[in-house]
Amino acid sequence: MRSEPRLALLVNNAGFGTMGYFWEAGAAGQEAMHKLHVIATLRLTHAALANLVPRAIAKTGVINVSSVAAFGRAPQSVSYGATKTWINAFTEGVALELRARESPVRVQALCPGFTLSEFHDVLGMDRSPIGKSLWMTSDFVVEESLRAFERGKLFVIPGWRYKLLVAFIRMIPAGLLGRLTTWGVRRSRRRRS
Repeated sequence: MRSEPRLALLVNNAGFGTMGYFWEAGAAGQEAMHKLHVIATLRLTHAALANLVPRAIAKTGVINVSSVAAFGRAPQSVSYGATKTWINAFTEGVALELRARESPVRVQALCPGFTLSEFHDVLGMDRSPIGKSLWMTSDFVVEESLRAFERGKLFVIPGWRYKLLVAFIRMIPAGLLGRLTTWGVRRSRRRRS
């Protein structure tokens, strides 16, 4: 990748989740998630930027796929949320460096919510408890991302419902947010019992 002359855009889209409480989910799965979401994103972004920055071609860059889960903490997705928070912080830091260097190369943190893809199938998650209006198609998410990349937008949250959710999350104190997410998980667990 470092020497590929045709490289214009890297999309770091690989990812997976686990279900259950952190200490009950296998440690190997948690470690694998950190390696994929954090280490692979770091290495691939480094290689791509080592190629793109010296070439200084406008509208080239890296899109790191994060999640709305990056904006808050929730029981039963500790590593997932933590790695996605890291992706956001990392991408923002790289954007600051590119700006300081006056580089035309761009980076983006794409933060979708529930997206119809194989992600939830692999996880073995039942989609039915989540309202249909909260599910977005992959095509919609990609279109939102690429349109925002053209405009140089750093954080992209596809869908007006998720934009509102993230705005709400950012407004409320962390302690209250923690209590709300804990209550939601307990309520969901009671309904399934």
